[in-house]
Amino acid sequence: MLALAATHASAQTADPPASTIRVTGEGSVTSRPDRVEIDLGVVTSAVTAQQAASENARVSQNVLAALRPVLGPRATIETVTYAVQPNYQFPQNAPPKITGYTVTNVFRVTEDDLASVGTVIDTATRAGANDIERIRFTLKDATAAQAKANALRAATLDARAKANVLASSLGLEVTRIRSVDESTPTSRPLFDLALRASASTTPILPGTIETTATVTLVVEFRPRR
Repeated sequence: MLALAATHASAQTADPPASTIRVTGEGSVTSRPDRVEIDLGVVTSAVTAQQAASENARVSQNVLAALRPVLGPRATIETVTYAVQPNYQFPQNAPPKITGYTVTNVFRVTEDDLASVGTVIDTATRAGANDIERIRFTLKDATAAQAKANALRAATLDARAKANVLASSLGLEVTRIRSVDESTPTSRPLFDLALRASASTTPILPGTIETTATVTLVVEFRPRR
């Protein structure tokens, strides 16, 4: 009987079940890009596919030979697209007719020296490149990892601050974090950082990179003691 009474008394004095609430925090950090990818190409056309391909190979070799001396030691060049396509004429009341062929050879230049972007473009076009498809400013792996970590940290602090504000407003206190759910941090370019370039080269605006993350917490509340 004594044991049963003690158990009953303990149950009566136990804390009531904790209430929970879900809060989501957001965090973002802005970084200056430290890497650029430039997709540039050579497009040639001729009556036959072989003629178009031969001319494309000649011009592409000239472009590569001109680029290598102006690129930094860690720059890379790789082919990302090579295509041979027929050109059609569509006469009235007649089937399509092949009038020639177009060959496209696109290279991707990856460079860490952002100040050289204008020079790279000008050098390539002077050597025969006639297709600038894309310029993408990004972050090196180590820089990107640090930006993601900082964004997650900011999102976590934001979520915890929101939980504390809600608890304080209701006369409660946060007692425990029950679960944490994070989103995969994402990055996007912002265009507000001008690249200083000389008047003799093409001006390029690398902008900045914004990395964002969200963190969702499920926290327990109890009445403030």
